[in-house]
Amino acid sequence: MALENRSPRLAVLIDADNASAKIVDGLFEEIAKIGEASVRRIYGDFSSPRSKGWADVLSKHAIIPQQQFAYTTGKNASDITLVIDAMDLLHSGRFDGFCLVSSDSDFTRLAARIREQGVDVFGFGEKKTPESFRQACRRFVYTENLLASSPANQQEDARRAAPLQQPSEAIPIISRVIEEMDSDDGWVPLGAVGTQLANLASDFDPRTFGFRKLSDLVRKTNAFEIKNVEGSALRIRIKPEPQKAARRAATPRKTAS
Repeated sequence: MALENRSPRLAVLIDADNASAKIVDGLFEEIAKIGEASVRRIYGDFSSPRSKGWADVLSKHAIIPQQQFAYTTGKNASDITLVIDAMDLLHSGRFDGFCLVSSDSDFTRLAARIREQGVDVFGFGEKKTPESFRQACRRFVYTENLLASSPANQQEDARRAAPLQQPSEAIPIISRVIEEMDSDDGWVPLGAVGTQLANLASDFDPRTFGFRKLSDLVRKTNAFEIKNVEGSALRIRIKPEPQKAARRAATPRKTAS
């Protein structure tokens, strides 16, 4: 009997040549928020010293290695095998989504093809990942943001204390979303803003700006007003420009002669 309300089934495909083993704990914690990692495969040449980090964590997370020897210099057999497996899994019809773990733009077309089939793609890669691949995914998570989730990487994360972007850099896109939402008084639900942000920019993530929650990021920017409604739902609106408010307050009122 089929289980009701089952979590989405996901196929996790990792490009070992373009992903660090240091993210593995945070990676699977993040994937668990999306659904069930039914297939877990990693592609690379595990006889190479550069893949040793992955070889040490495969059993912990039940990741199945797909060994690809580098027979010819300049030819990436791992990428080709990953794409072939992805298409086989896609056409099996058993999966609700794919998690592609790589910073390589070569997987842009694969992500687009999977989404054309009506299946979600979640990308995981470094900040340097080309925009083409990031935007081809329904959602893209920077792997630098996953290091904090791994206890084994706490010292490294402490050294990387500075966020990938400053909170002020989030103001334009948040403002754009609020302005595009239909509201008579300017107040809109923060949850709806978060949803629209994800739709507008697949790689938007409060952690990129140094915060785990969108509400904390919004408060830090000091560019928005935020309030509770009935003790639960947070609402947000753009603050009036302080310069204009100051000018209005400083303008002397005319008195009758």
